[in-house]
Amino acid sequence: MSDETNNNNDNTNNGRLVTNKVKSKNGTVRVSASAVEAADDDDSFIEDARNTRRNVSHEVRYCPDGECGCGLAYPRPENIHRSYEFYSDADVVNNNDAILRSSDGFYFPVHRVILCGESDYFKTLFTTTLHTEERTDIVVYNIRGEMLGLLLDFIYTREMWLNDENVLPILEAADFLSLIKIKNKCCEYIENQVEELNCLGIRRFAKNWYCPDLERVAHQFLMRQFVEVSKTSDELLDLSLDEVISLFSDDELNVKNEEVVWEAALRWISHDADNRKAHIVDLLKTVRTGLMETQYFMEKVKECNFVQGHEGCRPIVIETLRFLYDLEVITERDGEIPTPSIARPRIPHEILFAIGGWSGGSPTNYIETYDTRADRWIRVNEVDPTGPRAYHGTVAIGFKIYVVGGFDGVDYFDSCRVFDAVTKKWKFIASMYNRRCYVSVALLDNDKIYAMGGYDGQHRQNSCERFDTGLNQWTQICPMNCQRSDASATSLRNVVYICGGFNGVECLNSCECYDPEINQWTMILPMRSRRSGVSCIAYNDNVYVVGGFNGISRMCSGEKFNPDTNTWTSIPDMYNPRSNFAIEVIDDLLFCIGGFTGTSTTFNVECYDQKTNEWYEATDMNIYRSALAACVIPGLPNIQDFIHPHRDRLMEEKRQRLLVLQQQQGTPIPFPQNSTNTNAQPTQGNLIVIGNQEQLQNVAANRQ
Repeated sequence: MSDETNNNNDNTNNGRLVTNKVKSKNGTVRVSASAVEAADDDDSFIEDARNTRRNVSHEVRYCPDGECGCGLAYPRPENIHRSYEFYSDADVVNNNDAILRSSDGFYFPVHRVILCGESDYFKTLFTTTLHTEERTDIVVYNIRGEMLGLLLDFIYTREMWLNDENVLPILEAADFLSLIKIKNKCCEYIENQVEELNCLGIRRFAKNWYCPDLERVAHQFLMRQFVEVSKTSDELLDLSLDEVISLFSDDELNVKNEEVVWEAALRWISHDADNRKAHIVDLLKTVRTGLMETQYFMEKVKECNFVQGHEGCRPIVIETLRFLYDLEVITERDGEIPTPSIARPRIPHEILFAIGGWSGGSPTNYIETYDTRADRWIRVNEVDPTGPRAYHGTVAIGFKIYVVGGFDGVDYFDSCRVFDAVTKKWKFIASMYNRRCYVSVALLDNDKIYAMGGYDGQHRQNSCERFDTGLNQWTQICPMNCQRSDASATSLRNVVYICGGFNGVECLNSCECYDPEINQWTMILPMRSRRSGVSCIAYNDNVYVVGGFNGISRMCSGEKFNPDTNTWTSIPDMYNPRSNFAIEVIDDLLFCIGGFTGTSTTFNVECYDQKTNEWYEATDMNIYRSALAACVIPGLPNIQDFIHPHRDRLMEEKRQRLLVLQQQQGTPIPFPQNSTNTNAQPTQGNLIVIGNQEQLQNVAANRQ
């Protein structure tokens, strides 16, 4: 690299992202960004690339062996000739109309019209009117000859090797020469290498070199995976105070509890305690201490060595203690109670949708979403305009929700609908071969929807079909071994499992699995209990089945299947028996939503934590309903449309609900600690389920 290049990097404070070869989980080599700094000269990677380039097919390749699939292929147009043969052809060289020279002695015959079409840099260089005469022999400073040759080869042929060693210098050179196509391809390569150990460095590099898409990808990864980043990333320890404050204060930080943020702050301070402990006040302000468990705050925060005796921390500690105390006497307070900043929940990264069902003696098209951070259900106005559905299935793919089959009280549906959560538009997709109410659905390969069994109004079915979202087409597959309606299905390790159901005569305890590779169903060990109207889901590498109807009563029991040991194991009972309810996993908790208790429909919601092996009650839905379906969409760009909009009023809303219940029951109701944050793990039995105003108005009307 020339002196001019080094000087340029010093002047712009940009420099090169230092990389190390780090073995990733899937065995491919990934970029590990340890810092953004100026790098020493290193010609070996250029020479390797040029030597290898001449013997490969002519496209951009993203790793030395070309097989790991860590990037997207950039196909070269068919009308472009072979790279080196074309570029070194004598006629082409003789017909050039300009010469590019590097400051280290290399020169390249080129065609100005080709270069002008690829780069604003060259367009300005060759067409500027600032020169009194036409310039055809030009020295390009700040780019070494070997690198300039690689870039010119790509301009002419669309061929280049990209790997962990050369992607950053190529990106920097392409940026300097305004070669946007090459720069974008380098960014695409780096996007596929983002992981917990390098996301902070890549984000900083992308910001310095103005790569907005790469910066966005790295930032979103950081927000989504902050828990792991905070524990494993050494880059976190090298952040400046301003960067740490900005990171820890971000509303989009994906943390289930604020203890994670506090421990990350302590880790940052401890890395250089002598110089950083003075910043404890600034860091403590970024932690939402009002959402912590009282015991944790008292033992781990208030008694922390950095906090104790620091006068600047006293106001924050006092405010938190006052807030935690006020929770116990919230109904005794006069006037509106605002939610302080120390207790305002962050933005969730996943949204749970509950769609349709049976409510008040008839089907409904009601939709609501669950905000896990605020512990609130939010009504969605964009319901399906074609009408209600119950006993249907839903699958989320990307930002779209596919609604399969179902029943509207009159017709049994073979039709399917799709809801785009970004545009909020509904549309039809291809209909199934068979009408299916009480249908079971599952997703494989992130684009194949399986619909199994169900009831067509006359027969319980064992037929199955698969929907290809890319082709908008259903295909019939091997039928199940048993007729099943009101069963439930899920997928685990690229296998579909279906459990329980009703065959027209009896409730079933049998289960089977489908292997798409051989198009075959295989019976597996039956469940311990018969279950119709059951819900089934994959959770922590096991298949969980919960609730249902055994032919006599609705059940609150559950069990899980381990595919490795081929065994069923009981799990603790739910608080409430239920059948025909929705089930989903969000925030690593298994949620059971609504359903039929045997006497009435319910809006009750509870969740199971595999880590503690306990069930917890969560906030109820807005309406009573059974026969609904649920799915989870992560990373919605318009997530603000589906979360609680007034996060500064959560405490007052809760107080109003408690006052209404007090008036109805005639006795004071204690306020559950930290109820604004369901992510703080409660002790079993200490949560109180509080309905909202819409729920209280509809209690009598929605009994089934």
